[in-house]
Amino acid sequence: MTAVRIRSGFTLVEVLIALLVFAMLAAAGSAVLSTTITNRLAVKQASDRVADLQRMRALLKADLGQATTRRFRDLNGAIEPQAMATGVEADGALLTLTRAGWTNPGAAPRASMQQVEYRLVDGRLERRFRARLDGSRLGPPQVLQRGITDLRIAFVSQGRQTDVWVATTERPLPDAVRIDMTVPDYGPVTQMFLVGGPT
Repeated sequence: MTAVRIRSGFTLVEVLIALLVFAMLAAAGSAVLSTTITNRLAVKQASDRVADLQRMRALLKADLGQATTRRFRDLNGAIEPQAMATGVEADGALLTLTRAGWTNPGAAPRASMQQVEYRLVDGRLERRFRARLDGSRLGPPQVLQRGITDLRIAFVSQGRQTDVWVATTERPLPDAVRIDMTVPDYGPVTQMFLVGGPT
C-alpha cells in the first residue's frame, strides 16, 4: 500500500492576510517617506529665507558701515548735494550712498569707491550700483528680498531720529540708519546700522 504525502502550503486566507500586512507596511513606508520629503523641503525653504535675510543684512551693514562723505555726479555731470539721501532727493530711491572698500582683485581701471542705491520695486528690495563713480548708469538690480512691505528708513544723528537726512558741514553723514520693514514669514523686522565716516 502506497503512502500518500500531503504537501503543506498556504491557504487562501493566509495569503490574503500576508498581502494585507504587506500593503499596510508599504503604505506606512510611503507615508513616512512622503513626510520626510515634505519636511526636508520645508526646512530648505526656511533655511533659504534665513540666508536671504542674512545676506540682505550683510550687504546693508557693509554699505552703510563703509559709507563715505564723497558725493557723486549724475549723468548730466551735476554733483549731488549730499553723500547720502533718500526719497525725492534720491530720485525716488529708498537710499543712495557712496561707499568705500570696493575690492578690485582684477586691478580693473576703476575707483575703490562705489555709488549704491536701494529701491523697493513690486515688493522686491533691490540693490544697484554704478560701474563708475561719476556720470555712469546704474547696473542691473540685485534682488535681496522678496515680498517686502511697509519699508521705512530713518536717520539717527546725535540721539535724534528723522525721516529725511539733511547734511551739514559738521555732520555730512548720520550716526546710524534705522530700517523697518515687514518680511514674509517673519513679520515686522527692525534693523539698525552704524554709518561709516570720512576716508
